[in-house]
Amino acid sequence: MKKIGITQPNICRVTHSYPSPVISCIHKAPHAAEVSRITSPSSENRHPKSFVDESTTSNVLKDVHISTQLLNGFLDVAKDNTSKDLETCGVLGAFLKERTYYVTTLIIPKQDATSSSCQAVNEEEIFAIQNEQSLVPVGWIHTHPSQSCFMSSVDLHTQYSYQVMLPEAVAIVMAPTDASRSYGFFRLSDPDGMNVLRECQERGFHTHQEPADGTIYEDCSNIYLNPNVRLEIYDLRHLC
Repeated sequence: MKKIGITQPNICRVTHSYPSPVISCIHKAPHAAEVSRITSPSSENRHPKSFVDESTTSNVLKDVHISTQLLNGFLDVAKDNTSKDLETCGVLGAFLKERTYYVTTLIIPKQDATSSSCQAVNEEEIFAIQNEQSLVPVGWIHTHPSQSCFMSSVDLHTQYSYQVMLPEAVAIVMAPTDASRSYGFFRLSDPDGMNVLRECQERGFHTHQEPADGTIYEDCSNIYLNPNVRLEIYDLRHLC
């Protein structure tokens, strides 16, 4: 993926926007050549637990369009934690238009983090922004600062909490030190993965038995990177 250069924002509770705070969410009609569909990695680079089944994902799920600025923008606000080997997490806020979700807002909540986990705190602040802007929580994003690009058992339970509410919910994993795959767009397989997580009562890091006919999670096939989508970032860790 082409890296998008961004300037270091002066982070406060106010938003910083790409490309401009006065531009509407879709500031021009998308052109096919500009909108990039996220496809699964080639088989030699794919995580062994990931796959794409077109018949069970893109043909049923609504498309999700994400700003081309989101991945690098998130890495930029997470870089201090990443340098300390601490995870960072954020929530994706979207609006629905003509059966397509457009992710226009990235919320970085106050959070407790370790090298292998991240837990949002003061979640009422997230809900306040979502309610104020009529946003749908369409997924989440987090870093693996020193691990590979995959979904841990804790990640799977977090994703279940999103996906049980919205089938299109996506988990984005950013793994800047993984030379073979620096990011992934994942979802629980449905129904197999969803059933495994629905029945699991364990907490913390643990193992899940793989479904007999598939895998617990898979690459998303309904995600598009779109340069025409405005992005606003709220970093609630730093208040004015």
